Amino acid sequence: MKNQTKRKLGWLEAALYLGGVALIATYFQLRADAERQKEEGLKSFRASVKNEVIIADPSSGASKLTEVLEPDKALWAEKRIAEYEESLKVEADPPVAVMAIDRLDIQVPVFDGADDFNMNRGVGRIMGTAEIDADGNLGIAGHRDGFFRGLKDVEVGDQLDLQTAGGTTRYVVDSILIVDPTDVFVLDPTPDRTITLVTCYPFYYVGHAPKRFIVKATVARIHSES
Repeated sequence: MKNQTKRKLGWLEAALYLGGVALIATYFQLRADAERQKEEGLKSFRASVKNEVIIADPSSGASKLTEVLEPDKALWAEKRIAEYEESLKVEADPPVAVMAIDRLDIQVPVFDGADDFNMNRGVGRIMGTAEIDADGNLGIAGHRDGFFRGLKDVEVGDQLDLQTAGGTTRYVVDSILIVDPTDVFVLDPTPDRTITLVTCYPFYYVGHAPKRFIVKATVARIHSES
């Protein structure tokens, strides 16, 4: 009788063990299915909006939807491509502008602040310089091996468009400088609307580049949205 009871308890223990294993396997299968569905949903969402971005104006609360093309990363460094793609997975504040230099095939969102995260997903307004859509010297920094790689071919006379929630301002490049990192005079205030683009130089230098490549552009035309 005792042996029979032990056998029954052994069967019960084995059944409970197998049942537990099955439950765990089912849990992980359901979790994997949920993650797969989530990823498929994210891919679908990204595909539907990959060419559109909301430009926000933090001071007024205004915003507008505009088209932004996927960047051509053919000349980018592999590390920069990886960091750009990782940055897209993080929910963050929208850009404050979209900058375009058509002749160089540069079109890039401008974020408020030139920190590493913002410059991985676009370019950044240098804090302490002019605000977007305001008079003064607006400093914009970007990586030489990413969105600003095309600046290596910039020329005086190139047109630069800055699209914001308030409209589009056209600038014309009027000077190109190569300076030391300590030459911060390039960001000095100006009475009129000016854009100063800043990136490291030389463009293909291995390691920390010793110089800064500066592109200055002055306002040519302002078009406000109605």
